[in-house]
Amino acid sequence: MIYPKNFETKIGFDEVRGLLKQHCLSVLGKEMVDRIGFSSQPDTIREWLCQVSEFRRLLAEAENFPLQFFFDVREAVARLRLEGTHLDESELFDLRRSLDTINGIVAFLRKPAEDDENAFPYPALARMAEDVMSFPQIVAGIDRLLDRFGKMRDNASSTLLGIRRELSATENSISHTLYSILRNAQREGLVDKDVAPTFRDGRLVIPVAPALKKKIRGIVHDESATGKTVFIEPAEVVEANNRVRELESEERREVIRILTEFAAELRPHVQDILHAYRFLGLVDLTRAKACLAEQTRAVEPRVEARAHIDWIGAEHPLLQISLAKQGKRVVPLDICLTPERRILIISGPNAGGKSVCLKSVGLLQYMIQCGLSVPMTDRSTAGIFAHIMIDIGDEQSIADDLSTYSSHLLNMKQMMRHADGETLLLIDEFGGGTEPQIGGAIAESVLRQFCKRGAWGVITTHYQNLKHFADSHEGVVNGAMLYDRHEMRALFQLAIGQPGSSFAIEIARKTGIPEEVIRDASELVGSEYIQSDKYLQDIVRDKRYWEGKRQTIHQHERQLEERIRRYEQEIKELEQSRKDILRRAKEQAQELLSESNKKIENAIREIRESQAEKEETKRIREDLNAFKKEVMEIDTKAEDELIARKIKQIQERKERHAKRKKEKAEANEAAAEKLRQAAAKKAEEARPIEAGDTVRIKGLTSVGRVEAMDGKMAVVIFGDMRTKMRADRLERAQAPKREETAQALSAGSRMTRETIDERKLHFKQDLDVRGMRGDEALTAVTYFIDDAILVGMSRVRILHGTGTGVLRQLIRQYLSTVPNVTAYRDEHVQFGGAGITVVDL
Repeated sequence: MIYPKNFETKIGFDEVRGLLKQHCLSVLGKEMVDRIGFSSQPDTIREWLCQVSEFRRLLAEAENFPLQFFFDVREAVARLRLEGTHLDESELFDLRRSLDTINGIVAFLRKPAEDDENAFPYPALARMAEDVMSFPQIVAGIDRLLDRFGKMRDNASSTLLGIRRELSATENSISHTLYSILRNAQREGLVDKDVAPTFRDGRLVIPVAPALKKKIRGIVHDESATGKTVFIEPAEVVEANNRVRELESEERREVIRILTEFAAELRPHVQDILHAYRFLGLVDLTRAKACLAEQTRAVEPRVEARAHIDWIGAEHPLLQISLAKQGKRVVPLDICLTPERRILIISGPNAGGKSVCLKSVGLLQYMIQCGLSVPMTDRSTAGIFAHIMIDIGDEQSIADDLSTYSSHLLNMKQMMRHADGETLLLIDEFGGGTEPQIGGAIAESVLRQFCKRGAWGVITTHYQNLKHFADSHEGVVNGAMLYDRHEMRALFQLAIGQPGSSFAIEIARKTGIPEEVIRDASELVGSEYIQSDKYLQDIVRDKRYWEGKRQTIHQHERQLEERIRRYEQEIKELEQSRKDILRRAKEQAQELLSESNKKIENAIREIRESQAEKEETKRIREDLNAFKKEVMEIDTKAEDELIARKIKQIQERKERHAKRKKEKAEANEAAAEKLRQAAAKKAEEARPIEAGDTVRIKGLTSVGRVEAMDGKMAVVIFGDMRTKMRADRLERAQAPKREETAQALSAGSRMTRETIDERKLHFKQDLDVRGMRGDEALTAVTYFIDDAILVGMSRVRILHGTGTGVLRQLIRQYLSTVPNVTAYRDEHVQFGGAGITVVDL
């Protein structure tokens, strides 16, 4: 329950609605802003806040989220429920674009996460879109009817295509006839040289001077405002203009018929489309909430399913925005209401921030339960209240016979009737508006009823008896708005635990009230009251000082605890890291030992096979024993530096032995290879040259192949040349590698393919040779046709113009000689006629 009816106006939430509307993209979102309502369901509120949090993250992370077309065509769509109705072209175009946006949003939000196909990157937003249909078929259907400018396509139906073609031809005919008549009239001096045809009532007419209107046979449709010009429709085009009107009517009827048929296809989906538009409005609303949260530097606090308030650094959002324009900042509010301290009695000087504090609590709590982010720190937690009631301002009404105090009493009656453990009461200037003594007594009695009912509240007052009540009753606590007595200014800081002074004497003295008046007032209230007020001020001052000290100490304690925790964690990590290093070092040492043992044994075997000396074998075995000894010296409790040094020494020894073995093996292999090559060369040289051998002329580098032998003469092929020479002039040579030849061929093929792809990328199907000479045009056409054949085009066009027809004849004579040209002909008359040749390849 929210009380009274103008609750939102009293706390300023209507201004928050206005800010949200400024961030909306469409009427859909603004209507959703008007529907924002208070909820007391924790799960619902958490879901709303999760949606806002995820949308803020989405706006920061995603650059391709569709937010471009938020059109409201719900009224037009709802109209389709009636048979025979249709959407006009603009409405259908807006429907197409907004449905496309809905499709994009649903697809984006329902797209699974990359690392988990069963999860979504933005789960709360995905749940919001889970029952929303997308309409790709409807979008495709609209695309078949409308072009990208939202106009009906000519090919939407064959009938429409025929009507528009006839309409175009008729209008062209009228234009030619009218210009012919106009030129004749200009030659005869009936019309000025700079006059052009114009439209009147949708018909083409000629402007003529009134004195000469009888010289041109036709119908006068209009005259200028000055009467110096009349507009005549020549008789020669009257019938044609009539036909244009008829064709336009037929065109409109055909368009309506097409739209009506498509409306019949849309009609079964009307309810789903309207639901999708509600989703689009929710997206707009959630985006507006996210933008407002960014504007006010707000957070989504943790919401608990119980009544309580624990806010740190809370700020009034409207005051924050207002002060930001002046380059100022709001003093943050720390407030905590618990079951042990449910009702907070705030006292302090006038204009010290009591009412702002009370309004801040009401507005922020209401915003949270409406699913809005609030400006406070992320360490804050919020509770849920079933009822929020406020009494602030003057509700007097002459019509209702209500005075200021009676209106307050009426509000108190409603609050006592509905107050319970889930009610938050906000009362400003409690007990004011009547004689202080009885007013304070009634206020104390009402406060006692609130305590019995377990209500929660924030109450501001100046009455001493209410301050004393808070000190003597459980569940009620005093709070003070701090005031700097030395600088005589309000600090706007709330201190919970002690009552505040009104600082009436100090404020009166600051405003310039005569000292005599202040002295008389002090004598009237008595020295005891003045002294008690001063003691209260001193208590508040001391409390403020020690509270600052306590916060500083508490902050240092938290820093110390965090540092100790971090050190303990680092010590654990270091100990674990030390154990891991020791374990890995021993394992690595064992692996090195085993591997070294194998390699050394292999080296020994190879040395024996190579008949090496025994001293070398003995030295290698001694090195092996040294490895074993060094590894065994490594104890699990050794320091990390010693382990690293031992491992490095072992690795260096291993590398030296491996290098020595590799060098010996390479030397042996090189010697064996030289022996093999020498033996093969001798054997090859001893064999006589035969047909098929690869040879070269002694002293030259060119390599050829022997085709045949004729005694001591040999027939040799060098490249594409065949020659006959004596065999003793030839010597065997190494045949060129096939890979080199294949690589050359492959490189040539790749270059050819790249050239074709480059030509295909930049090829244009139209060639313009207008203005060229005959030989220049033929050269251009030759290259153009060759490129077209190369890239695989099936049809191209050559623009040569009409002129004398010589260029057209030369080009066609050339085309008739090209085998790949299957046909050539003039372009359609609507697209250039005889001035363009269409070539089929």
